[in-house]
Amino acid sequence: MGERRTFGVFLGAVLMLGIADSLSSPYLALFAADEAGLDPLRVGALASASGLSGIVISAWLGRRFDRAPRRIYAVFACVGGALGYALLTVSRSFEVLLLLSLSLLGVVAVAFPQLFALAQVSLGKTPQARRAAPVLRSGWSLAWALGPLVGALVMTRSGFVGVFWATAGTLLVTALLLLFVPVRRFAAGAVTGEQSKRAPLSWGTTALLVLGVMLFFTSMLAGSLVLPFYVTRELDLPAASLGPLFSACAAVEVVVALALAFLPTWKWLVPGGMLLMVGYFAITMVSRDLTGLLLAQVARGAAIAVVGAAGIVYFQEWMAPATGRATTLFSNATTAGVVIAGLLAGFWLEAFSYRTALALCALTALLGAVAFAGAGTRPDVRLRPAADVPASVLSAEDAEG
Repeated sequence: MGERRTFGVFLGAVLMLGIADSLSSPYLALFAADEAGLDPLRVGALASASGLSGIVISAWLGRRFDRAPRRIYAVFACVGGALGYALLTVSRSFEVLLLLSLSLLGVVAVAFPQLFALAQVSLGKTPQARRAAPVLRSGWSLAWALGPLVGALVMTRSGFVGVFWATAGTLLVTALLLLFVPVRRFAAGAVTGEQSKRAPLSWGTTALLVLGVMLFFTSMLAGSLVLPFYVTRELDLPAASLGPLFSACAAVEVVVALALAFLPTWKWLVPGGMLLMVGYFAITMVSRDLTGLLLAQVARGAAIAVVGAAGIVYFQEWMAPATGRATTLFSNATTAGVVIAGLLAGFWLEAFSYRTALALCALTALLGAVAFAGAGTRPDVRLRPAADVPASVLSAEDAEG
């Protein structure tokens, strides 16, 4: 299969995975509350269980990927997730839903980092590989611009059951696409001289990088939970105005993520993106109409695209040749942020005004930027433009190190 065709398959798989995620995600909490009759505490427990199990499974499979790159891990995640959503159509018991969240629904989180790591390895040393992360990230953003619209249509016609069956079918299409991806195998000892001389990252440096990403995504999701209340109750705008806001954000994400394919993998690019999120909250807090809120979404979309795309490239470059672990570590940091955000947003909305809650989200993003920047610059790595970053070459020996 040609390199361009292979990249096209990956882009299609990411698009399908993103659509599957965006089809069901807006309705899972509502399903648990309205269909299963669960109280808010149990609804939150299901969300946390799915996120935590995803972190554990992703970390385990990330190490296995570094020992031997295989597409089977991503296929397994998609097929398992499809089965989980199919079972949701007939499950209403909290115990059964909790079991599904800890297993089949949690394993879906594996697909995202595995797809990015697989693309980096499968494409080899090609221009497509060097620009893979930003372009694939733009595909994910595009999926989130389309998926909720499709989900709303399915929900109107077929309810929760229709949404979950549509999600299961889309995940199976993703798995089918991955079967057409050739995986290049690398012998032990194929690591470049530059990579072999790298000293391992210190625990403190890794912790700061992970903390920075986690705090950023905590602020992002907490802000998305606060925003509807701020728009409808503080500014007295109609609920229908929320749709254009999130669509504008997704559109900006696509454009910025594509542009990042041609920008350097600059150390300060990621914390700079985090500061853009601070700017988003600042603009939102002083806005009084839809125009100001739309302007703020430009900053939000750019921030998400920069951290989401450049952040993955940055982790892969610093942790090369362990592509699987690097991508999984980044993905798990985002998942941890999502888990924490739900708890924080609920507390902030209960204890403070909507504008104060947004200010706390801004502070969280600022702390994330400080933590990421505080990791310093690795002396044995020269950060290069995205077009010059070589694809990671994996070996069992180095993956174990």
